[in-house]
Amino acid sequence: MPKRMTLALLAISAFFYAAIPVTISAQTIAAKTSGMKHLDGYLPLDWDAKAGKLYLEIPHLDPSGRSPDLLYTHSLPYGTGSNDLGLDRGQISSGEILHFERTGPKVLLVEPNQSFRSSSTDPLEQLAVRQSFPESILYGFKVEAEDPSGAVLIDATDFYLRDAHRVAETLTTTKQGTYKLDADRSTIALDATKAFPKNTEVESILTFTTDDPTKAEFVTNVTPDPHAITLREHQSFIELPGPGFTPRRFDPRAGYFPTTYRDYAAPLGANLDQQFIIRHRLIKKDPSCKQSCEAVTPLQYYVDRGAPEPIRTALLEGARWWDQAFQSAGWAKGTFRVDILPADADPMDIRYNIIQWVHRYTRGWSYGSAVADPRTGEIIKGNVTLGSLRSRQDYLIAEALLSPYVNGKPLPPSTDPMLAMALARTRQLAAHETGHTLGLAHNFAASSFPHTPEESVSVMDYPHPYITLNKEGIPSLTESYGVNIGIWDKVAIDYGYREFDTNKHPTEDPAALNNILEASEKTGLLYITDEDARPLGGAHPHAHLWDNGIDPADELDRILTIRTAALARFNENAITTGTPMAQLEDTLVPLYLLHRYQTEATIKEIGGLDYRYNLRGDGQPNPGIVSSAEQKKALTAVLKTLSPETLTLPETLLKILPPRPPGLPRTRESFPSETGLTFDPIATAESAADLTLNVLLDPARASRLVQYHMRLADAPSLRGVLEAISKTTAERPEGGHTMSSEVERAVEFRALEAMLSLAVNPQASTQARAIARSHINDLLKQWTTAAQLPDTAEAIHRAALIDRINDFNRDPAKFIPAKPIEAPPGMPIGDEDNF
Repeated sequence: MPKRMTLALLAISAFFYAAIPVTISAQTIAAKTSGMKHLDGYLPLDWDAKAGKLYLEIPHLDPSGRSPDLLYTHSLPYGTGSNDLGLDRGQISSGEILHFERTGPKVLLVEPNQSFRSSSTDPLEQLAVRQSFPESILYGFKVEAEDPSGAVLIDATDFYLRDAHRVAETLTTTKQGTYKLDADRSTIALDATKAFPKNTEVESILTFTTDDPTKAEFVTNVTPDPHAITLREHQSFIELPGPGFTPRRFDPRAGYFPTTYRDYAAPLGANLDQQFIIRHRLIKKDPSCKQSCEAVTPLQYYVDRGAPEPIRTALLEGARWWDQAFQSAGWAKGTFRVDILPADADPMDIRYNIIQWVHRYTRGWSYGSAVADPRTGEIIKGNVTLGSLRSRQDYLIAEALLSPYVNGKPLPPSTDPMLAMALARTRQLAAHETGHTLGLAHNFAASSFPHTPEESVSVMDYPHPYITLNKEGIPSLTESYGVNIGIWDKVAIDYGYREFDTNKHPTEDPAALNNILEASEKTGLLYITDEDARPLGGAHPHAHLWDNGIDPADELDRILTIRTAALARFNENAITTGTPMAQLEDTLVPLYLLHRYQTEATIKEIGGLDYRYNLRGDGQPNPGIVSSAEQKKALTAVLKTLSPETLTLPETLLKILPPRPPGLPRTRESFPSETGLTFDPIATAESAADLTLNVLLDPARASRLVQYHMRLADAPSLRGVLEAISKTTAERPEGGHTMSSEVERAVEFRALEAMLSLAVNPQASTQARAIARSHINDLLKQWTTAAQLPDTAEAIHRAALIDRINDFNRDPAKFIPAKPIEAPPGMPIGDEDNF
């Protein structure tokens, strides 16, 4: 643009802003706030107790009426205590860049659009991007007073008494009915409203009401009166960090979460999407230091004082493991620190990285989240949320495996193997969730790398407890969880936090960063994260949740052996004297379903594809179909989970399981039952079988089996898998009148339902659906042409199978398969983070 045109535009802008009345209120801020309680800080606060109003001072407005950019977050210091509602104590938003903008008598709170930018230095190119995409005005205020310096005072009462965290919206989404914020029952919480030099914190007590709480099941579980649910919401304005932080490029091989925006100044042919990892600021005191370097500001985390002992110590110990990784990345010992939160500190204060201990009505996920600067990816606050019921679930798993109460008495803490396991898991969990707040994503392939029980590959995996059998054949938990930070975690921290010689590389050293990842790849370490590890749709043979072992099939066989040994010992010794015998039913759940996740891992070998996150020229292997031998071995192991030997409970156990007494109702943690008040071993077996069948006959897997068999002739075919399932679930003596035979008949019916479901599933390929229908009709032909059976349970069963297929064939398009029989939830025996 010609210089004279630029000057003309500036002159017009100056005239426009000069035309705006600067003095709206003759009253100064001091005069307006005289007699109010003043909180001096980043954005000062003034509390008018008589009127119940909270005023916010905006001290820095430029001549155009705009404040500097600042960071805004909202959080829940008091939550609902319900995993189903997902509104936990300590939950915090990710952070938004905002600024105040004065126009006449109004002050607007504006959120610029950070997703679309221009790195050009030309202001008109930047303006073109800004004008192409919308921004958001979040709130409008009236100027109440002002000073000659340009500072203004606004009434922020309604802003702070609004539902910033969108609690009402969440209650609607979770089908709790219609809740509305009641202003008459809401107020500013002065006890937690504070102003600091670099942040201003305001907390409000908000009450949400409904006239009809009949739909509010989850609210009713946790609230004294479901007509009114009262929470606290916290809002923070934070000074943005100053210069000195260097964004680091995201690499899909490195194990980090990305922050992404589009740069419309990127050259043609270059990628518009700019990706950087999220990470904390960590700078050397001595820029030339090579090893054991001291940081200008070490990373400091704090553990919630509300966590009881010995949990609190376990949280400290586990989170402190990360210092090992920072030392490996060239930092001095103590660069990563974890201590107990000071007694006078507020965990909502943005200055504190927090590991919080949260209570819920039902067990649920733990997670690690972060408040990050959207401009750069710099993490401002790490926020870990750990659910307390998780440790109790770990303890229950250990009780089921060990049946330890031979004398009926609790074990002393010093010799309690269940407590030892729960604390070992707590250490690992603290490290895992803290890792997320450092910017790290899951590595679900870590467990496939060879390692000893004492060595960890990555705390960012989901570890299943590693169980062994001692020489007497009794389960042992002495090696249940690894200790210390993992070898992959050190690689990831090296990539994200190593600082290079700033004299040679004033910004970054791409070659050195790439070398870190290539050196790791040469050792055989894998990084595969969330989407690729899921049992439904996922195809990777090494990335799984809650698995162990290099070879999934071998580990499944090992787990089934341990499960058999533990079930043989499972009796009243799994509970203490005075506990209702019916409690055995719930204690049995994690033992009976002990194999569920290793089964999923093994199934992923079938129709599996081994691949990496390849970059051109990085030397990583190309994708390859899992070998025929490995797939067949996996299928053999998986079919054992459908066998009556695996699924039939012994009569000795069934004899001691009474109906549940008053005060111990069935819950979602209980096995399904079709027998009323009594324990149902058939429905229990069906639910376990459905866990296997649901994953084994996943439509994506079925479609891959069709394709991969065409590419690799001796690989298992979909028809072969279907035939193997049918053969496994039908092998019993004709006319069998044992519990084992009845279990197998039930499982055969569940297998047919899974096949019928696949045959009409639109997510499966047309050929996969056709093969499923062909196999079903083969079964029909086989059963209708076979010799007639005597009028026994087997004949009745066969007739029902035939009727079911005939129902299907009459109109497949309208056929509705029976839903799987829902097993008690397994997750989270570990954790899934909602970062």
